[in-house]
Amino acid sequence: MRKIIYGLNEVKEKIKNLKGQNVEMKINRGRKKIDTVTATITDVYPSVFTIKTLDEKLQTFSYFDVLCGDVCISDNL
Repeated sequence: MRKIIYGLNEVKEKIKNLKGQNVEMKINRGRKKIDTVTATITDVYPSVFTIKTLDEKLQTFSYFDVLCGDVCISDNL
């Protein structure tokens, strides 16, 4: 079990503040597959947020994915 550092509201607020910015994301796809993508957070909804990668693909993630560590967001670009 992973240790939760932030609460759900803190995660939502952080992602809301990063909307429109380029971020680097590490995404755990399971079975030792970890993708690293550079993307822009395009939309923020109450339960999910969407990103657009550099090759124009849209992907949707829930805030729980960030909370549990399956998605790590870094804005150090």
